[in-house]
Amino acid sequence: MAEKQLTAQEERAIEEFLAELKNREQPQVVTVPPDTAVKFLMARKFDVSRAIDLFQAYRNTRLKEGIYNINPDEEPLRSELLSGKFTVLPGRDANGAALALFTARLHRPDVTTHKAVLQAIIYQLDKAIERAETQRNGLIFIYDMINSTYGNFDYELCVKILNLLKGAFPARLKCVFIVSSPLWFRAPFAVLRLFVREKLRERVRTVKAHELVNHIPKDSLPDHLGGTSKISHVAWIQACVNSRQGQENGDCMDHLFVIYSSEQNPKSRPLPADTEVSIHMPEEGGMTVLGLVQHVKRMKKRGIFQEYEEIRKEPPVGTFDVSKKPYNQSKNRYSDVLCLDQSRVKLGLIGTDETTDYINASFMDGYKRRNAYVATQGPLPKTFDDFWRMVWEQKVLIIVMTTRVIERGRIKCGQYWPLEPGRSEDSGHFVIRNIHIDLFQDFKLTHMDLYNKQTDESRSVAHYQYMSWPDFGVPKSASAMLDFRAQVKQHQAVAVQALGSEWTGHPAGPPIVIHCSAGIGRTGTFCTLDICLSRLENIGTVDVLQTVKRMRTQRAFSIQTWDQYYFCYMAIIEYAQRKGLLAPVEWSDTEFETDSE
Repeated sequence: MAEKQLTAQEERAIEEFLAELKNREQPQVVTVPPDTAVKFLMARKFDVSRAIDLFQAYRNTRLKEGIYNINPDEEPLRSELLSGKFTVLPGRDANGAALALFTARLHRPDVTTHKAVLQAIIYQLDKAIERAETQRNGLIFIYDMINSTYGNFDYELCVKILNLLKGAFPARLKCVFIVSSPLWFRAPFAVLRLFVREKLRERVRTVKAHELVNHIPKDSLPDHLGGTSKISHVAWIQACVNSRQGQENGDCMDHLFVIYSSEQNPKSRPLPADTEVSIHMPEEGGMTVLGLVQHVKRMKKRGIFQEYEEIRKEPPVGTFDVSKKPYNQSKNRYSDVLCLDQSRVKLGLIGTDETTDYINASFMDGYKRRNAYVATQGPLPKTFDDFWRMVWEQKVLIIVMTTRVIERGRIKCGQYWPLEPGRSEDSGHFVIRNIHIDLFQDFKLTHMDLYNKQTDESRSVAHYQYMSWPDFGVPKSASAMLDFRAQVKQHQAVAVQALGSEWTGHPAGPPIVIHCSAGIGRTGTFCTLDICLSRLENIGTVDVLQTVKRMRTQRAFSIQTWDQYYFCYMAIIEYAQRKGLLAPVEWSDTEFETDSE
C-alpha cells in the first residue's frame, strides 16, 4: 500500500487504532480496513486518540452534509467535477505536500448546492490521499480569487471547506494561500477572522498571483498563477471513474484525479455585443451594506419615503404613442399604466395586420445585462393569446407572477393558465397544458407545456406564483421574497443549461417575464431587488435610488409606492445579514403602513 515502509511502532499504532475504534463504537461494530487507518494516523502523526477523533469527525461531517454513496456519474456531481472549480494539481510543493486549488470565479452560489461542491471536493481528495506521499506530507490549499466577484463568494461554503480541511479530513492542512484577494475580502473579513480564531495564523498567507512561485515550484503551478505547468484536461471520469478502477489502481492516481486545465477552463458562452449597453453597470459610488444601514438610520423611514417622492415627481422620459392608439387602448388593463415606445415588446405581426404587434409589456435591463426581464401587466382575457405569443417569441423559460388573481374582491389578473394538473386550455395560437404543480410555503411552481399549433412544436415553461405578498402593504420580512428570488434564478440557470446549443443568446438565458397586476409595483420591486443584489454580489455596493430611476426609464412608474421603495432597502439589509455580511441591526424607527398594489 505505502510507498515507504511503515515502522514497527507505526504498525502497532494501526492495531491500536482498529481496536480502540471498535471499542469506542460499541455496540455498533465498525469495520475499517488497515489502509484507511493509516490515512487517519498519518494525518495525526500516529497519535491514536487524535486519529480516531479525526475519523469520527470525518464520518460525522459526511453524514451531516449528506455526502455518502458518491456516484460521479450522476448529476449534479458530474457537472461539478467537470467544472474545474476544485482541483488537485499533479505537482507538489518542495516538501512533497499535495496542492488543492479552488478557483473562486467558477463558483456560482445561485446555481450550485453546498452538497454538490463538497461531494466533488471529497471525491477528489479521497483519491489524492491514496498516495502515501500525500498522507505523510499533507495538503496545501490554494484559494484562487483572481477575477472573482462578490457574487462568487459564498461565506457558508468557505467555512465548511475550511473546517473540513482543518479538522475533518485525513490529511494535514499545511498551509492556505489566498491568492489576489479583492478589497472586500481582506482583513478583518469574516473568513480571515475564522482562521485566526482557529489558531491558523501561521498557516494562512495572502499573496498576489506572481508571489505564489516564491512558495511553490513553478512547474507545479498553472500559468495564470505564475507557474509553467501545462496540464491538459484528462477525461478521468471515463478512464477512471466509469471503469470503476480508480479506487483500486493506485498507479493512475497521479494523473486520473486531475481535472484542472490551464488551457481549458470551463467558460460560459461569450457575452453578446449588446451586453455592455445595460443601464445597470458596475460603477463607482453607491453604498456598502454598512453605508446602507447608516443611510437608513440617518434618514429614517420618512426620509427614505421622501427620497422616493423625489423620484416619483420626475416625469417619464419618452412617449406612449403606441399604447394610446385607439385599437390598443382596450389591451391595457389600466388606462394610466402604458408602455414607453422605446422599450416596448413588439409582437410579430399576424399576417399584415399592424394592430397585432402590441402588448402592454416592456423590456427591462438587468445588472450588466440588456433585456433581462419583460415587465408586463396581468393578462386580460382578450390578451391571453398575445401573452403566450410573447412568451413563445422571446423563448421565455420562466414566468414570475407576484399577485393573486383576485385580491380584496378585485380581479388583479386573468386566469391565463390551466389551474389543475392534467388540464389544457386553448388560447388561439397555443395550447397550454398544466403538467404538475410543486407547492412551497410562500409560492407555487406550475410546470407547463406550451404547444404551438402553427409550428407543431412544444416547449416547457415554468410558472412561479408568489403568494405571500399581503393584500395591503408589503411583507414585514424579506426572507420569503429572497428565497423566492434564489429559487427563480436557480431554475433559470438549470433550464438554460438544459437547452445546450439550442440557446445561442446571453449565457443567463432568455428574459424572465415578470408581472403583477399593472406590471410596475411588485414587478418593479422584484426587479429592483434582483438588480441591487446582483450588483452587491458583484462589486459589494448598491444604489437603490439610481437603480429605480434608471428602471423607470424603461418601465415608467416602476416601484409604485413609498413602502415598496423602503422595502427594497430593508430586503437588501436582510440579505446581507443572511449572508453574514452584517450583524443584526436594531431599529428604533416606528413602522406604519401605506397602500400598495
